[in-house]
Amino acid sequence: MPSILNLIGRECELFSNDILANEIQLQEVVSNATFLVLGGAGSIGQAVTKEIFKRNPKKLHVVDISENNMVELVRDIRSSFGYINGDFQTFALDIGSIEYDAFIKADGKYDYVLNLSALKHVRSEKDPYTLMRMIDVNIFNTEKTMKQAAEKGSKKYFCVSTDKAANPVNMMGASKRIMEMFLMRRSADIAISTARFANVAFSDGSLLHGFNQRIQKRQPIVAPKDIKRYFVTPQESGQLCLMSCIFGENRDIFFPKLSEALHLITFADIAVKYLENLGYEPHLCNSEDEARELVHSLPEQGKWPCLFTDSDTTGEKDFEEFFTKNEALDMDRFENLGVIKNEALYDPQLVAEFEQTILKLKEDKAWTKDEIVELFFKMIPAFGHKETGKYLDSKM
Repeated sequence: MPSILNLIGRECELFSNDILANEIQLQEVVSNATFLVLGGAGSIGQAVTKEIFKRNPKKLHVVDISENNMVELVRDIRSSFGYINGDFQTFALDIGSIEYDAFIKADGKYDYVLNLSALKHVRSEKDPYTLMRMIDVNIFNTEKTMKQAAEKGSKKYFCVSTDKAANPVNMMGASKRIMEMFLMRRSADIAISTARFANVAFSDGSLLHGFNQRIQKRQPIVAPKDIKRYFVTPQESGQLCLMSCIFGENRDIFFPKLSEALHLITFADIAVKYLENLGYEPHLCNSEDEARELVHSLPEQGKWPCLFTDSDTTGEKDFEEFFTKNEALDMDRFENLGVIKNEALYDPQLVAEFEQTILKLKEDKAWTKDEIVELFFKMIPAFGHKETGKYLDSKM
């Protein structure tokens, strides 16, 4: 595959200078510490795990629900880095399970706990049941594992947020914003930090990862032509998380400094570069039917059928932002990392009511999307959610 940096319109790695400037301290801290990585077999989780592994930690335990992805993670690490003297183990566990609780009870002694598990897709709000699971994974599993880390005496709890948590317009982004409120509450018991960052290029399930799948399966390339996004590479996502975990002060939120002029790019533009790097000329189609038909003949002519459309699905934001106008920033500590400085500002009663309401809905085993949306608006009065009735699952 061509260089990811080339495809996303950049020439240089974003955090290389910050990593270089802090490498001695990173090595010192990591090599003398113990780590638990949750959701460690997802795209970001794998990147974080590799950043820790290559700095020789005393103990590195990785938990993920995906047994297959975990196998690939171990193969990847053994093939690239080999072995360490420390205790490296993986566990195919569901964080919400009794088995996971038993695993923590048996040991649970980690200096740093990093939670990369999440339901990340905007489309997860399409039905009330997947939406409730998103709340469970993004908010309640975070609260549970934070509490366990505090009780076991961990130094630091890190979890990943999203740029979509800044002035959210979809339920996924709002779930992460509410998660940040839970972090603020728990920050009285354990030091926490997090990171908001952009789309991770070619991460599992992403549209760019889908480009690879479409080529392998000889299917048309489809992308929105009006949506511009920031992108980081998988390795950059791992570096961002590790920097926040090790160097973040209590309640800090790290984010990448990205210039709109240099780094904003549409999915359609990436699709064109992607195909050209593979030796294909994009052929623009007017409908899904046309694209599906032409894929049988065009590739032999050095062309690939593409359908570039305007976005009209629920939860899409016209632009991306990492912070709001009311958040205090430290833009001087690092060259390409910004830091949001937070006080423990949250409404304890509101957070408690949210918790109780969700637990009651789950206990009754009956809820609607409207009930949950209403509850999210109560938590985030300026929530910019707009229901269009259309979701990405209804498109090719």
